[in-house]
Amino acid sequence: MPGYFVFNGQSFREGKAVISPDNRSFRYGDGLFETMRIINGNILLKTLHFERLLRGMRLLQFNVPEFFTATQLEEDILSLCKKNRMDDKAVIRLVVFRSDGGLYDLEDMRPNYIIQTISLHQYPPAQPGNSGLEIDIYPDASKACNIFSEVKSNNFLLYVMAAKYARQHKLGDCLVLNQYGRISDATTANVFWIRNNTIFTPPLSEGGVAGVTRRFLLQELPNAGYTIMEQHLAAEDILDADEIFLTNAVRGIRSVGKFRSRNYTSVLTSKIRALLTDKWK
Repeated sequence: MPGYFVFNGQSFREGKAVISPDNRSFRYGDGLFETMRIINGNILLKTLHFERLLRGMRLLQFNVPEFFTATQLEEDILSLCKKNRMDDKAVIRLVVFRSDGGLYDLEDMRPNYIIQTISLHQYPPAQPGNSGLEIDIYPDASKACNIFSEVKSNNFLLYVMAAKYARQHKLGDCLVLNQYGRISDATTANVFWIRNNTIFTPPLSEGGVAGVTRRFLLQELPNAGYTIMEQHLAAEDILDADEIFLTNAVRGIRSVGKFRSRNYTSVLTSKIRALLTDKWK
């Protein structure tokens, strides 16, 4: 049975065309998106998601109208989940983009938005058994470090190709390099590593997307007695790590079992995953 989606506050049947060939997101990737997880009618980490979305919209110089608020978006999302009978478990994709126009036609800076519900079953398992993910570095392109790097942009080509590379080489994920040859993040996740019981993650100045689970851990882990630091990450640091894990708002925390010739444990990672899961309840 066909479901529904929301376009600018109105619901439509799936398959309804609501954007034109002149759509700026389609033409130029002019916009940004959020992918959120719903459990039992609740948007997990919703405050962090909406803060990131509005911060990104300001950075991309959208004119944000008064009605475009976190409260209104939450109402749209939960109403859509109920309409699609997916309010117990679902993934939400919220895409924001500018109105139609050419490259220099920037007169209308108001946001348009589409909200979709996706079954959680369409996503691969969060953690493949007890062995953890096997990962490597995507070798064919790198990410620039600039003011737009942390935005979850509609221009996601680099990550698409890195994910394709991972699949072709039967990897669980790929790490993405920045312009300096250091690691920024993974295809759909931020990267953390553990050495001597200290937890590290690259600073956002290294080009990674500003992940909401990453921000949550930076806020909560010190309160739970853990030491966490932001630090540059190179391939040799990965080989010297005790544990590695990847974070994503939909899949949570995934431990890495192997990087090239190096195998890893996940003792501390499992405790951190339990902390996140407890906060999600």
